[in-house]
Amino acid sequence: MIRAPTLKQLQYFLALTETAHFGRAAERCFVSQSAFSNAIRELEEGLDAELVDRTNRSVTITATGHEVAVQARLVMRDVESLVETARGSDEPLTGELRLGVIPTIAPFLLPGALPRLRKAYPDLELLLAEDQTERIYGRLMDGDLDLLLLALPWSMRGVEEMPLFRDRFCLACRIGTSRVEPETYRYNRLDADSILLLEDGHCLREHALAACKLRDTEKVRRFGASSLLTLIEMVDADLGITFLPEMARDSTLLRNTRVRLWPMSEKSYRTIGLVWRKGSRRAAEFRMLGEFFRDLQAS
Repeated sequence: MIRAPTLKQLQYFLALTETAHFGRAAERCFVSQSAFSNAIRELEEGLDAELVDRTNRSVTITATGHEVAVQARLVMRDVESLVETARGSDEPLTGELRLGVIPTIAPFLLPGALPRLRKAYPDLELLLAEDQTERIYGRLMDGDLDLLLLALPWSMRGVEEMPLFRDRFCLACRIGTSRVEPETYRYNRLDADSILLLEDGHCLREHALAACKLRDTEKVRRFGASSLLTLIEMVDADLGITFLPEMARDSTLLRNTRVRLWPMSEKSYRTIGLVWRKGSRRAAEFRMLGEFFRDLQAS
């Protein structure tokens, strides 16, 4: 018969998944290793499932164990929310908020936004995680992040989306390049391999391909840049042109380069938005934060 696990058992098991070591996990939980091991065994017996492979010297979490860990993180987050509610804190945007943001937004939007956010909500403890969309989405669904700031559209399940504003794409090229005449840009005049983009996995690549109508793949160089910095350096070296979001115009990444941006059609854009788990208790707070970013962009 399956017995419901205790919060302590879940806490111990999560510590084990993070440390991959019984001794270190026990130290983190301030208990003896024997008491810790007994708690993990009792959890397995209660769930009638093997969560940890003990056949090797190192700790190996089983496939079932990984699934249980995902749910355990969500349970612990719900418990944290319950405690916050019981404490009677009605102030919005206070306490810890773990925000995931993609690298094609973070260096452009956050430097100007964070000082104003701290001033508007001094009791908000914002913890940032910067990574590609697919990875921060996985962390959101695992309960490791509370909220995402990213570019839409992106295929996601089990979430609520709040579109904030449009971010138009601009043609980016080196001043004086012979590859393109930026004032009279025509896609069909570009040579093969003349368009540089980020490598697969970056949503900016997919959005640029769609928004800028880059149908002829021969014009896009096969190998993409690993980061925005590398992409801009390649354009500055006149190895090709690219398409950057308008929010990058005043970025420090463009300083001390000869790369300039030229506006494109209003139909060429990506949508910046917030995303959170469907049914989140903090949805009203997240919408307040979304309005903050909207107002900031409009100012």
